[in-house]
Amino acid sequence: MNSKKIFVTKTFLPPLKKYQRYLEKIWKTNKLTNQGPILKKFEEKLRNYLKVKYLHFLTNGTLALQIALRALNINEGEIITTPFTYVATVSSILWERCTPVFVDINPETLCIDADKIEKAITKKTKAILPVHVFGIPCDVKKIAEIAKNYHLKIIYDAAHAFGVEYKEKNIFNFGDISMGSFHATKIFHTIEGGCLTTNNKEISDKIELIKRFGHNQNNHYMLGINAKASEFQAAMGLCNLEYIEKLIEKRKKLYEMYNQLLGDSFQKPKIPKSTKYNFSYYPIIFKNENQLLKAVKILNKNNIYPRRYFYPSLNTLPYLKNSQKCSVSEDISKRILCLPFYEGIWKKDLIKIVKVLMKQI
Repeated sequence: MNSKKIFVTKTFLPPLKKYQRYLEKIWKTNKLTNQGPILKKFEEKLRNYLKVKYLHFLTNGTLALQIALRALNINEGEIITTPFTYVATVSSILWERCTPVFVDINPETLCIDADKIEKAITKKTKAILPVHVFGIPCDVKKIAEIAKNYHLKIIYDAAHAFGVEYKEKNIFNFGDISMGSFHATKIFHTIEGGCLTTNNKEISDKIELIKRFGHNQNNHYMLGINAKASEFQAAMGLCNLEYIEKLIEKRKKLYEMYNQLLGDSFQKPKIPKSTKYNFSYYPIIFKNENQLLKAVKILNKNNIYPRRYFYPSLNTLPYLKNSQKCSVSEDISKRILCLPFYEGIWKKDLIKIVKVLMKQI
């Protein structure tokens, strides 16, 4: 008999009875969407957890990024961003008819290299859109200084960074706007979903309008879209919020176990000091792409399915009009692999994964 399959991630689900209690409330109120009572309760609890002034729970993180650009009046020009992230970051920029300008990454943290941002700024630059890759904080201080000097907006893609704090401050407090993703593969999820956070009331008020077609009752103010999340998503969020700290603690132990088993066999991203980390992924960097490909092949033969986060480097996408060289990102994207890592993975599975890997070194 074949052994069980071990995938790169597995969605955490709360006890079914807890979720059913919210379903009963939905059936009782017959309120499924349109800013229902469960959603409002979830937004309040989430806002308190993230310690932000304003929070909007939306249907997904990609739409959230698009709305963030609209809320900051950015509908043309250049957006400085990283090539090492999921494609949705760049898709959102392109969808809003802006031009992504890629700045290479720091080889240690894998986040955008803040020391290279200034050289990429032109008269067309409107904003900086960095990503806290794998939940690792960007150089928020330097990025803030650059944005201030050049009068640029900052939108942080914090899709991986739920639960992360930097210098005792929740990561969602940085920038003009921060975006969170609550997709089912994330450490915290609402099945599908996302959020925007800001500490600016004017920006928040604009997001509120944009996310529900740009009108309030019969008064129409601007072009909007439908990004309203449902009561079902909010219910899942309320359930999962109860478990997030325990999940992070469990993941920390698994992370440390991986570290112990692998030792110094692979390069790993560096987590800056003063970071309260969420242990959202476990990426390793191989010496070369050929070694990675051989490892993936043998892992798959043993029913182990890691994933190449993030490949290819987005500056090489075939549908981009402007070609930009990012040598560090292009190199690392070919050599990095995320190993199976989730709450509930068995320790014996970690041992199996590491044993298979070690045969390739």
